[in-house]
Amino acid sequence: MSIFVDKDTRLLVQGITGREGQFHTRQCIDYGTQVVAGVTPGKGGQKMDEVPVFNTVSDAKEKTGANCAMIFVPPPFAADAIMEAADAAVELIVCITEGIPVMDMLKVKNYIADKPVRLIGPNCPGIITPGECKIGIMPGPIHQAGGPIGVVSRSGTLTYEVVHQLTEQGIGQTTCIGIGGDPVNGTNFIDCLAAFQADDATTGIVMVGEIGGDAEEQAADYIQENVTKPVVGFIAGLTAPPGRRMGHAGAIVSGGSGTAQGKIDAMKACGIHVCENLGTLGELCREVF
Repeated sequence: MSIFVDKDTRLLVQGITGREGQFHTRQCIDYGTQVVAGVTPGKGGQKMDEVPVFNTVSDAKEKTGANCAMIFVPPPFAADAIMEAADAAVELIVCITEGIPVMDMLKVKNYIADKPVRLIGPNCPGIITPGECKIGIMPGPIHQAGGPIGVVSRSGTLTYEVVHQLTEQGIGQTTCIGIGGDPVNGTNFIDCLAAFQADDATTGIVMVGEIGGDAEEQAADYIQENVTKPVVGFIAGLTAPPGRRMGHAGAIVSGGSGTAQGKIDAMKACGIHVCENLGTLGELCREVF
């Protein structure tokens, strides 16, 4: 099993005719993802390779039965792209775009709050169920299908590092999700933890956090109260100086909150197996799982 996406997911790509959209759409197709449509206003009727392009998401969904959208739309227009997909009731929206203004995302959060859709991202690598479906920019070959471990992370590149180490240890993954590192995003740690807890095929979870905010502390409390499966955690940014943004818009220590050590202490207090040396995470997972 898996969470959120599988071999039956039917994907449409917003921004499919742009350079990044074309490149990553082809990577998803090569991996085996069912890419059934693209959307670029004004380019309806064209094709990207063999993928039909439509002017609107609603038209693409009606014609192809797409139930997931991947967004490669430039930052000034990405919020509108998310809301258009939500208007069309696309079940899962994966926004890869980086640099969307915080005010735009606040509008998006409010807009989709009462709609039957799930947003992953923005500023994220996407989601993959190994061997079945890849929606995003992650390198497919490092993932191992048929395994029992779910991965959720705020950082894209750290997701890849963790997955690579798991695969090197012979530990496959059910689903791997990058939730993004922006201050305002869609699906959060707790959403993913709840889904992994409910997934019979997932027997253990890796959670990768970073400095800034309190999402990791909230997730740790949730794990202590609701998750019966073993969890390995890692927090990036132990040596980050206060007041300096590190990589992501949300990765900043301010006002004495959001420090790596504070998050590590909270995770340990809630029974999470914390790895403090990223280079040994795979070995720790082999011991724990």
